[in-house]
Amino acid sequence: MADWNAYYQKEDDEVEQEEGEESAGDYKNSGRDSLVFLVDASKEMFIKGEDGEPSNFDMTIQCVRSVYTSKIISSDKDLVALVFYGTEQSKNPRNSFKHVYIYHDLDCPGARRVQDLDGLREEKGARLAAEIMGSGETSLGDALWCCSNLFSDMKLRLSHKRLMIFTCRDDPHGGDGARDRQARTKAADLKETGVVIDLMHLTKPGGFDVSLFFCDIVSPPEDESELGLQLEPCGKLEDLKKRVRAKEMKKRAQSRLTFSLGDGMNIAVGVYVLARTATKPPAVRLYSETNEPVRTKTRLFHTQHGSLLLPSDTKRAQVYGNKQIVMEKGEVDEIKKFSDPGLVLIGFKPMSCLKLHHHIRPALFIFPEEEQVTGNSCVFTALLQKCSERDVFALCKLTPRINTPPRFVALVPQREVLDSSQVQAAPPGFHAIFLPYADDIRTLDVHECPTANDEQVDKMKQIVHKLRFRYRSDAFENPVLQQHYRNLEALALDLLAPEAIEDFTMPKLNMMDDRLGSLAQEFKDLVYPANYNPDSKTAAKRKPAEAGGAVPKKPKVEISEDELRAHVAKGTLGKLTVPVLKDACKQFGVQTTGTKKQELIDALTAQLDK
Repeated sequence: MADWNAYYQKEDDEVEQEEGEESAGDYKNSGRDSLVFLVDASKEMFIKGEDGEPSNFDMTIQCVRSVYTSKIISSDKDLVALVFYGTEQSKNPRNSFKHVYIYHDLDCPGARRVQDLDGLREEKGARLAAEIMGSGETSLGDALWCCSNLFSDMKLRLSHKRLMIFTCRDDPHGGDGARDRQARTKAADLKETGVVIDLMHLTKPGGFDVSLFFCDIVSPPEDESELGLQLEPCGKLEDLKKRVRAKEMKKRAQSRLTFSLGDGMNIAVGVYVLARTATKPPAVRLYSETNEPVRTKTRLFHTQHGSLLLPSDTKRAQVYGNKQIVMEKGEVDEIKKFSDPGLVLIGFKPMSCLKLHHHIRPALFIFPEEEQVTGNSCVFTALLQKCSERDVFALCKLTPRINTPPRFVALVPQREVLDSSQVQAAPPGFHAIFLPYADDIRTLDVHECPTANDEQVDKMKQIVHKLRFRYRSDAFENPVLQQHYRNLEALALDLLAPEAIEDFTMPKLNMMDDRLGSLAQEFKDLVYPANYNPDSKTAAKRKPAEAGGAVPKKPKVEISEDELRAHVAKGTLGKLTVPVLKDACKQFGVQTTGTKKQELIDALTAQLDK
């Protein structure tokens, strides 16, 4: 009979599942994400910037390489392609399109492709690109047509198709109306087939005018959360990477729920995960002779005659009070179901009522789903603005899925934030902060400690003030993960040694010493006795016994039958320790099969009740 815990998930397991990979069943489409980089290879792209800054072509190649490496780590099943247009040479199926060079077909990224991109970087790469492809006439319509064939020729099912155009020319055809019309027509055909076209425009002398041509090529924002078309061109590599990173991944909802505001007013919202613990990928077991992946299958067999058991042959059980309670699967499902999935508004509370210690697990992000119900965004935006203006949070009951226990959450409003490059730094929506139940709150017995005097407190305030800095979680990378992936990258790319990493979690001792000056020593003089050295402090040794050199054992505590019966009558057997209960069982000849405290109490109670 299957154990209850094997079927009934613990809440910790539920948290890990919600933080883990989202279920593919939550999405409208299932398949692989695909991304095509369409890069301008004209001569203008190879012009270096001022003060030795890299050319637009070099920045683009570095950005594409970073996407390749991140895809290899995070989603190696995604498909990526690299196509150049405006080249002298042509390389595409049957060379149907002139001045279009397919450098990488639509396929999974790998170490070989990363090495190919390394060959196109810096001056050496620019010379290699000139030898292989060259720079020639431009026909963006033919390039879009070629990219369309890459998507349509794929035999795999594609869930999301995206095309990114990198160029520094706002008028690629030089005023040729026929080619402009051809490119607009092909871009419209691509968008009708579900391809999202984004423009990553780069700096050029005189500025980049998006309205001149590319405003008719790129796709409109999918919803208000999309970044849309950025008016300012990218002049730095970090800005370009940030924009590409924001666009390359499809924004998928972990689940879609109904947000009940009361009086029959419901809106559809999506639940997103903005922060999740990054872990190393699990090891893949391989067959030793062929290096093929092996799969693990679990089967249940009868303990007596060894027959194979079907799922319908098993039940669930829970031991309670030395009694096995057996339930059918349907009964367990009914016990687990408290309410239908959804988000129910209970009321509003001021932000001062929400404490930091109420945060018990990573928060979720709530955003409206306009596709489900028209008008969602208007109601959601009005609620968001009012909560932000009045500095309150919405208290709600969240049931994320069927057969999932409900949780109380605090919906904390967040307005949209744009950085200096007009790139969205924080989306508008609600953060769902999980609140603890009364059962989750623990009380601690705080021991009395010596209190610091006013002089010591003032000195520590000075130290804290000197060591303050602006903390941003995105500025600190996990050094263990970074070293792990650097080692894998070195093995995959046949490098002599892995790339060195900088551990940002290590304190900057020299800078701290410069800031503090003599404050640290002054504080030590105020708190610790003279000549105090924490490094030389050793633990106090146990004094040996006066006779025999052995530490005397604690005297055995014996309990009489009358005292034991008195404890049973008052129900205070639980106050006795496990060793005392064991000795009592031996003293009165009570046979026990377990060593847990409750089992000993039950055995003694049953013996004395006879």
